[in-house]
Amino acid sequence: QLQLVESGGGAVQPGGSLRLSCAASGATLDDYTIGWFRQVPGKEREGLACSAMSDGSTFHAPSVRGRFTIYRDKDKNTVDLQMDRLKLEDTGVYYCAASTEKYVISLAESRYTFWGRGTQVIVSS
Repeated sequence: QLQLVESGGGAVQPGGSLRLSCAASGATLDDYTIGWFRQVPGKEREGLACSAMSDGSTFHAPSVRGRFTIYRDKDKNTVDLQMDRLKLEDTGVYYCAASTEKYVISLAESRYTFWGRGTQVIVSS
């Protein structure tokens, strides 16, 4: 059974950077599409970026495109989210999730079966 654990969250000032990591255990990531999502209090969870491990294709939501980048580290069996030029509105709980539809690039939550517990990001001056 695939298990996902997020790390790398914390507090940062506006304009700063953080790198989140999604570590997988119980299975290799080769057969999954991995997505990063964000939950802001009072709002619906938002899909940010995803990557198909099968061919390395990626998609970034317009709200974060150019600031956030999704990476895979095959040696570590992780999928990272590099976040640059952070804004106050980036504050939230960040989750990674895995979809078994390994050739599908989508941020539709219904496609994702396995979820981590999340890591908190606080952007504050």
